Amino acid sequence: MFNNSAKIMFWFILISGTMITVSSNSWLGAWMGLEINLLSFIPLMNSNNLMSTEASLKYFLTQAMASAVLLFAIMMGYLNNYPIMEENSVYSNLIMTSSLLLKSGAAPFHFWFPNVMEGLSWMNALTLMTWQKIAPLMLISYIAQSSFLIIAIIMSTIAGSLGGLNQTSLRKLMAFSSINHLSWMLAAMQANESMWMIYFSFYSFLSISLTFMFNNFKMYHINQLFNSFFNSKIMKFLLFLNLLSLGGLPPFIGFMPKWLVIQLLVMKTQYMLMTIMTVMTLITLFFYLRLCFSAFMLNYYETNWMVNMPINNLSYKLMLILSFISTFSLVLISLIYMFM
Repeated sequence: MFNNSAKIMFWFILISGTMITVSSNSWLGAWMGLEINLLSFIPLMNSNNLMSTEASLKYFLTQAMASAVLLFAIMMGYLNNYPIMEENSVYSNLIMTSSLLLKSGAAPFHFWFPNVMEGLSWMNALTLMTWQKIAPLMLISYIAQSSFLIIAIIMSTIAGSLGGLNQTSLRKLMAFSSINHLSWMLAAMQANESMWMIYFSFYSFLSISLTFMFNNFKMYHINQLFNSFFNSKIMKFLLFLNLLSLGGLPPFIGFMPKWLVIQLLVMKTQYMLMTIMTVMTLITLFFYLRLCFSAFMLNYYETNWMVNMPINNLSYKLMLILSFISTFSLVLISLIYMFM
């Protein structure tokens, strides 16, 4: 990737687009940043095969529609001579929130997200799951409509957990997991303005460590998980521990942001929302456990025809470090806090 000067340029423009949106002090400036971000991501998605071409077209059409709706809502707010934050701008506020939820891939506007993920390489999928969510989420945090946002949170947590149950593609599994995590970010945002950033940073770290492994071992489907890693049982074990951490199973680090959000929701007396989200996250954890269960069994038979998996020493060490942090850091934090 870094040998290709055009890709480096597009990555730079992609980052600049997000920065423009986040630092903008007007809605038109924020919209412009979103457009720059969109138009720079399309060339990065395209990698000369039919699936990536189809994915980039789907992504462009969806995002273009969301941008048009967002611009319409901004204009509607300006033409009626009231700032978009005010109470009397309910309709433009609702339209803006909907368009931004469509951009970030939250339910009930999530239908494009798994299909686009399926056609991308792991690095592009990681960008779509993490970096591409920053700008829309930042804008949603400015205008969060509590009643509509709660509907989106409940629908996202249900769609994310039930949608992943029958998937065999790892990219689609990660997409539905991302939708579920998005509901937690929106709930954190609704309870506390800046809490979603903490959740997002934890989620990004766990996604990076998992996709780095999937990319290194060229894994795209569930059956490849069981047929690999014969020369390194440790890597196989760490991959599944990372999956459980992403699902939010204690005592892994993925449980910590969920713990903080649950605390916030209890303090805000939103017990019903917290219960629905926790139950649905248990379903997400179920399909991760279903993946891990057979690999953790001592009597599990492996096929012997994929023996050598080339992996250089640096990436092996990096995977070990990332896995160690995501697996044991919550225990270490607890011990440090206990002895302080």
